[in-house]
Amino acid sequence: MLIAPDSFKESLSAAEVAVAIREGLSEALPNATFTELPLADGGEGTLEALVIAAGGRYETTDVTGPDGNTLRARFGLIHDDRTAVIEMAEASGLQRLPEARRNPMKTTSRGTGELILAALDLGVEQVILTLGGSATNDGGLGMAQALGVKALDASGDPVAPGGQGLLDLASLNLHELDTRVPATRFRVICDVNNPLTGPDGATYVFGPQKGATPEMLVKLDQGMERYGVLLEQVVGRKLADRPGAGAAGGVGAAACGFLGGRLEPGIDVVMDAVGLRDQLRDADLVVTGEGRIDAQTARGKTLAGLAREAAGANVPVIALAGSLGDDYTEALACGITAIFGVTPAPMPLAEALERTSDSLRRAARNIGALYAVRPGVE
Repeated sequence: MLIAPDSFKESLSAAEVAVAIREGLSEALPNATFTELPLADGGEGTLEALVIAAGGRYETTDVTGPDGNTLRARFGLIHDDRTAVIEMAEASGLQRLPEARRNPMKTTSRGTGELILAALDLGVEQVILTLGGSATNDGGLGMAQALGVKALDASGDPVAPGGQGLLDLASLNLHELDTRVPATRFRVICDVNNPLTGPDGATYVFGPQKGATPEMLVKLDQGMERYGVLLEQVVGRKLADRPGAGAAGGVGAAACGFLGGRLEPGIDVVMDAVGLRDQLRDADLVVTGEGRIDAQTARGKTLAGLAREAAGANVPVIALAGSLGDDYTEALACGITAIFGVTPAPMPLAEALERTSDSLRRAARNIGALYAVRPGVE
């Protein structure tokens, strides 16, 4: 039996989720053989999944957190230290800020740029930049500024951090961009295909979870639209409508424009790295999960990619979720056999997050018990 979950955001890593599911399943299936294969799609946990799969190592450094305070953040080194794996969520993620301090008008992606600088200082030839889980909506401008891009207001002064900086932005130039950036290959992996602006863009879709009020959403999207025009002027190509440009509050567009990166579906990169297809050959059931299953699940998320591969191998997939959106059944079209919410009763979010391990074990035990009544299963 293959246990291949994503993380439960702000609660458990993918590896921790896999352990809880195994513990629950083994209560009902004591003679079964389990393989734990933590997955990710570009958000939290992608760093760990890629470093473990490649037998790499971690480096830790001080960077600017999303609220401007200094924090310690990791990045990975794989392929004999020639490739750096940088997870945006490490430096600029939601998990770095309590809910009360989230304000996308002020939060910055600068720390992600500082992680890139630290990797370049070690002489890497390639950077895998994983997007997702960000606390920011600054279009990746903070990241770009850390790498030498000049973002100025109408008076010629550097713009303020965060989404407010996009509203004040009057000009961009690349004259002082770190010369190592164009000499380095950037692979940019993400889990969404949203454009930079508009009703399906970075701000309106993801801004509310980062603390944006309805009034902020209007201003932030206006600033992002202005930024998209200036970005097109300075890099010579239109990026705002590119699928994935809105990933991580617009870092997708910045990574393509300033870094010359290529956007790739995160789950495909991770599945290749961890050898998922080989693991499916020996599996008779896949149990997976993520923090929330809704209509977004079908649009490039971990479970969609996993279900696609499992369907090709004729292996059924059961998914567990901390919460279910009203439209969660759309995820069934990806090939998932059944979906179960694990939260046992209505409760405050903080309590549900604290009880995630227990909830997963209980749900997995019940799934195992159902599976055990199949003919020929012990």
